[in-house]
Amino acid sequence: MKFVRGFALVLAAVALAAACSVAQDAATKPSREFTDVVYAKVGDRALHVDIAVPEDAPAKLHPAVVWVHGGGWKKGTHKMNLARWLTDYGYVVASVEYRLSGEAIFPAQITDCKAAIRFLRAKSKEYGIDPDRIGVWGGSAGGHLAALLGTTGGMKELEGDYGSIGRSSRVQAVCVFYGPADLTVVPEVAVKKKKPGPVAELLGGKPTEKPGLARLASPIRHITRDDAPFLLVHGDKDALVPIAQSEKFYAALKEAGVDATFIRVKNGGHGFNASGIEPTWDEIMKSVRKFFDKHLKTP
Repeated sequence: MKFVRGFALVLAAVALAAACSVAQDAATKPSREFTDVVYAKVGDRALHVDIAVPEDAPAKLHPAVVWVHGGGWKKGTHKMNLARWLTDYGYVVASVEYRLSGEAIFPAQITDCKAAIRFLRAKSKEYGIDPDRIGVWGGSAGGHLAALLGTTGGMKELEGDYGSIGRSSRVQAVCVFYGPADLTVVPEVAVKKKKPGPVAELLGGKPTEKPGLARLASPIRHITRDDAPFLLVHGDKDALVPIAQSEKFYAALKEAGVDATFIRVKNGGHGFNASGIEPTWDEIMKSVRKFFDKHLKTP
């Protein structure tokens, strides 16, 4: 199993296909959306988040789920919000923009995401968010960043020095779809053997050339017993991010005493967009909602 040519382009296509697949679960109940809200600035660079809130917010506080898009850390947009349908079930849903690897190397991506979490806490009353009940969900590269949010709460070197400083960036539940967990061992094939792969572009060099940064960027290297509960979902036919990444991550979480659930998707490739997957797409989405309900709604 290995990363294949055109990884980033395929990821963007997969994300779009997945968005279409979930169309039947799009939000149908009354809600409001605040688009391109600036959550932080890095110099002159504004970072944005789209926030969808149930109709009765902000008068009533709701748990929040933050969506982190995929795209090989080099493509994609916060406009691809696969979690938007959760507003039907009483969640505030925020989709976060982060700087891509062509603009800034790691750790810019995770410090951006942490700044977004802090912003949502700082503005919780404005958007009807319960600041003690914030979860995160991401796919592929976004799943990697979601996992980092779940394992690096309070780690100063990954907090950044911008955006609602003084607030916590910890999250209370983490859902990861087919995300890499250990960037020190991820194999990849450069396009035409001339261009660096997505991990090398993220790190500013191959993992072997940037071993310290690769370890810092690996969620599996930061697991502690007090991490938030995890739901990992990965296809057994994934040719882009090997399922072994999630298997080893799940085992490490359980060994540390973290509440973790692993759903192996039979016949599932990267994005679960093939027919004949087990569990089905609808069943996977129900499991996601059940997971967030359990950890963000249960007293």
